[in-house]
Amino acid sequence: MSSPLLRIDRLSVEFQTPDGWRTVTHEVSFELEKSKTLALVGESGSGKSVTAMSILDLLPPNTRRTGSIWFDGVDVMTLTDKALRKLRGSRIATIFQEPMTAMNPVYTIGEQLIAALTSHRELSRDAARARAIQLLCDVHMPNPAQKVDDYPHQLSGGQRQRAMIAMAISSEPELLIADEPTTALDVTVQAEILDLIAELQERLGMGVLIITHDMGVVADVADDVVVMKEGAVVEAAPSSDLFASPQEPYTQQLLAAVPHLGKAKDFLDSSNDKLHIDGVTALTALPQVVLELDQAVIRYPGRWRRPGFQAVNGIDLQVAKGEIVGLVGESGSGKSTIGKAAIGLLPVSGGTLEVEGQRIAGSGGKAMKQLRKHVTMVFQDPASSLNPRRTIGQAISDPLLWQGLVRDGRKRRARAQELLEQVQLNPEWVDRYPHELSGGQRQRIGVARAIATNPVLMIADEPTSALDVSVQAQVLDLFLGLQRELGFSCLFISHDLSVVETLSNRVVVLRHGDVVEHGPTEQVLHHPQDDYTKRLIAAAPVPDPRVQRERRAIRLAAKQA
Repeated sequence: MSSPLLRIDRLSVEFQTPDGWRTVTHEVSFELEKSKTLALVGESGSGKSVTAMSILDLLPPNTRRTGSIWFDGVDVMTLTDKALRKLRGSRIATIFQEPMTAMNPVYTIGEQLIAALTSHRELSRDAARARAIQLLCDVHMPNPAQKVDDYPHQLSGGQRQRAMIAMAISSEPELLIADEPTTALDVTVQAEILDLIAELQERLGMGVLIITHDMGVVADVADDVVVMKEGAVVEAAPSSDLFASPQEPYTQQLLAAVPHLGKAKDFLDSSNDKLHIDGVTALTALPQVVLELDQAVIRYPGRWRRPGFQAVNGIDLQVAKGEIVGLVGESGSGKSTIGKAAIGLLPVSGGTLEVEGQRIAGSGGKAMKQLRKHVTMVFQDPASSLNPRRTIGQAISDPLLWQGLVRDGRKRRARAQELLEQVQLNPEWVDRYPHELSGGQRQRIGVARAIATNPVLMIADEPTSALDVSVQAQVLDLFLGLQRELGFSCLFISHDLSVVETLSNRVVVLRHGDVVEHGPTEQVLHHPQDDYTKRLIAAAPVPDPRVQRERRAIRLAAKQA
């Protein structure tokens, strides 16, 4: 047998703390063959990302590693810094979990792609720019010739993720480390990206180490699966065997926590079933409308002599009191734009947008401050929405201070600890900083901050995108419990249709800034009328390798036809 492309042998990673060295991974071992995909799965904080980032020594300076990491027959832990830099981005590439923080905000997407290309190849700037545009085409970036000159903040979350993937595959690496590569992608683009990675893998013989909490993605792409818990490997098996007959109780719990489209009732805790509001008559049964868009138009202004563009094209949308409305659609369809406009972060250039009967357009500073006592937002990217200089306790309790609700510091700290417990985090972490938490833990901090003021309306922009499946189940149950208790309304923006089915009373499908379908959740997700909605539902991954193989074969046949 040929030697594996990657072999990790008894790898342990320790972090230096004020109390001494703390071990975060315990003698992790696994192998990855050429042209194969291995998935690292487990709960947030289980050591998946630490293990993967150890391969290229992309860990903070207060860490040390023991064991060995063999790549193509060479122990990379023995390489010099110069040799390691040569390896990074050329033979081994990485897709990072949070593209907004991984990209440089002062350079355009094209400039960063060109830098990645020219650092490993001898290309002229014109040739590198042409290649950068082609890479953006390969990852299905809309209008790649224009987007190449955009800055990261000008792209949607899914578009930033695609730009990050383009950068990673630019050197056609032998090993691709993908840390949650599809977290911010809608289901149709997710399927296209996974197909693209599979195509590159077949053409280049590339090995893929994928870290993900999405068991549907694991079922779709993984040949082998390694399950981690609390820094140790608890089970390793071929993908088909693991899904068919998981041996360890922890693996069984993980798979049982995966939401399935069409099985929302089985997934929910019976005590936290969603409010039964008839989506057709909700606005007559509950006359109080909390959020209303009437022919609303939202435009982004042009900058630096570049024309602006219209993101939302005169849509109607309503959210009644106590109702959760799911807003779905592809990346760049205008979902997050509507959410930001509802909280006053973007202007409405046409039509009206009202929250509790108050027009957002033209509202002054005092009116907006009063509005934000009642309207909160869970942002898509928790790393960039949390101040790195503020502790998580301060991040959670700051809205209480800003709104004049709780001025006493000790009471705010106690409230922050209560909120940490509500989102399944240790209340003793109140003095930690965001960088000390995993991506999923930071996402829960965002949820805790949003519920701190007991809002009337919550805009939830992909609030479970970075959560592992078991914690996702807990947070969704928590979310529904809080919603029943407090009665707040919610505009729930997500690309995960199974989560939308679990939570929402009604669903609105958005495409290119237009509403293409809307109605009760059961009707839209199980009896769709629009072809676009049907494509979205067909692309949603399910945690079954056999079903995913059949779907991939159908997709490939359709492309070839």
